[in-house]
Amino acid sequence: MLKIIPHNTNIPFLKFRKITLIASMLLVLGSLVSWFTIGLNTGIDFRGGFIIEVRSNSGPANIEQLRGDLGGLGLGDISLQEFGVDTDLLIRVQSQNLEDSEALSEADKAAVNLVKDTLGETYTIRRTEYVGAVVGSELRQQATWAIIAALGAIMIYIWFRFEWPFAISAIVALAHDVISTVGLFSIIAHEFNLATVAALLTISGYSINDTVVVFDRVRDNLNRYKSDEIPVILNKSLNETLRRTFMTSITTLLALGSIYLFGGAVLADFALAMIWGVVIGTYSSIFVAVGTLVWFDLRPKEDEETPVPEYER
Repeated sequence: MLKIIPHNTNIPFLKFRKITLIASMLLVLGSLVSWFTIGLNTGIDFRGGFIIEVRSNSGPANIEQLRGDLGGLGLGDISLQEFGVDTDLLIRVQSQNLEDSEALSEADKAAVNLVKDTLGETYTIRRTEYVGAVVGSELRQQATWAIIAALGAIMIYIWFRFEWPFAISAIVALAHDVISTVGLFSIIAHEFNLATVAALLTISGYSINDTVVVFDRVRDNLNRYKSDEIPVILNKSLNETLRRTFMTSITTLLALGSIYLFGGAVLADFALAMIWGVVIGTYSSIFVAVGTLVWFDLRPKEDEETPVPEYER
């Protein structure tokens, strides 16, 4: 039986907490600086633009060839996606209107006609829709509130599930993951769209799931080893859950790697955000979430009844 992580590991994770704390602070600071200086390469969902649904008249659509033909038109951001069957495509082109207007500008009309001329008789235009700048701004606000609401709900859950020190540690780790992911997209200038927001929410769920597993073991060990110091208990808990954390991350990364390599351009940004999120989420569960717990008094009050773990009942 292959054992990548052996039993009874004793890795001194918390020994490196000062180094990882500095590294995490630099990562978050660098992400914020990049976010506010370079900005994000937002997609059509947030910038506004138009969508053209087309159907190929000669069998399956040649996406790569069409992407090259449309990319040479100088219309800015253009994305193509299969829609339903392999003969149908959705073509998204960023707005050519420099003003915050919901009306289709002359530049946008010219861009639509240019795309249609490039498609020629090979494709049939089925519908054309326009997303204005105001709608894009509303989508940005809604995406921001969705992320904030998700983080808030997770914090409330952890607060009721454990105690407030665990909730604070969990939300610090989640904020670390979200900010660093946004910073990554800012630095590499990959498109940031609604799919990326979905990836951020998925990353939050994945990260908190890993964190809750470790927190459960921490709470059990606090009740079991009452004479040990807090850092010793935290380190022991991390080692006891290391195999589960490692195997979950590796198997998830294998699936995401396949999506990134073979899923096409449409799924590449989503998969990239998820890959980074799994890596940084695993790191934050160990060094940020649990590392932050060292600063709190986790010992239960003597007058409180200590719950017995389920596996000891």
